[in-house]
Parts: sequence; C-alpha cells; structure tokens
Amino acid sequence: MLKASDLRSISRQELEDKIVALKKALFEMVSKKETGRIEKPSDIKDTRRDIARIKTILSEMKQGKDK
Repeated sequence: MLKASDLRSISRQELEDKIVALKKALFEMVSKKETGRIEKPSDIKDTRRDIARIKTILSEMKQGKDK
C-alpha cells in the first residue's frame, strides 16, 4: 500500500507512470480472479485504492497550479 506522504514527494510524470503500471497490474489481477488463480483477492481492493490515492494527489497538484 502506498502512503500519500510518500506520493506527494514524487514528480507528476512519475505518478502518471505509476498509475499506468497499477492499472495494468489491476487488469492482470482481475483476469486471474476470473480464472480462479489469484492468491490474494484483497490485492485488487488495495490496488484500486492506490490508484485513487494517486489520482487525488494529481488533482491536488493541478489545483495548486491553478491558484
């Protein structure tokens, strides 16, 4: 699980790259879940929350620039 305080110190481009990687991993996890081969189904929820956390921080960065 990613911490918001750690994510705030990362650049915008790195955060966007991390979202892409997490979405790809999420897709793979959901595919494994459908075939019944996933070891920890709770990882899906954690990954979704990490994506949401990063999107929130990106939104905060955007609002900070607009002000």
